[in-house]
Amino acid sequence: MRGSVYIYILVMALVTYLIRALPLTLIRNKIENRFIRSFLYYVPYATLAAMTFPAILYSTGEMAASAAGFAAALILAFRRKSLIVVATVASLAALLVNLLIMYL
Repeated sequence: MRGSVYIYILVMALVTYLIRALPLTLIRNKIENRFIRSFLYYVPYATLAAMTFPAILYSTGEMAASAAGFAAALILAFRRKSLIVVATVASLAALLVNLLIMYL
């Protein structure tokens, strides 16, 4: 069993290396296609949103509290408030709604 763990780690390291090294070796020229360039530009943002959004909705026990925190964060972010303000107010909004749900 112990030997197979090392094989798993070696395979994962190899796959991770290949995923990062192959594009560098295969694509040497600048990408001229505007669609592909814009697609590659937005991939990190889409990936981050896909990982973060479900965590936001299920971070509290109540969906309403999570939605209130998310709404507060969106409003403050669109008004270009600082990250600390957005995070603090979103957390407080989720906490207040959660307390209201608990005691009502």
